[in-house]
Amino acid sequence: MGLLSEAFRLLGRHSELEDAMRRPGGIRITEVRELYQLRDNLQKYPAAVRAILDASERLHRPLDALSFHDIETGQ
Repeated sequence: MGLLSEAFRLLGRHSELEDAMRRPGGIRITEVRELYQLRDNLQKYPAAVRAILDASERLHRPLDALSFHDIETGQ
């Protein structure tokens, strides 16, 4: 349970940072460093990340539209 929630939190923050990069002005170097660190941390939870991405695909929703409950129940 804890690994899944941590991976979900990390993926959410990762998504926020990538969205910020696409906006005018981009992001600061500290946020770029955080993005790389998040990617490294996500590699620690491959099964949890796969479960979250599978739920996103199965429900036809982007990550930011998912809730932790969606992932737990698979619905």
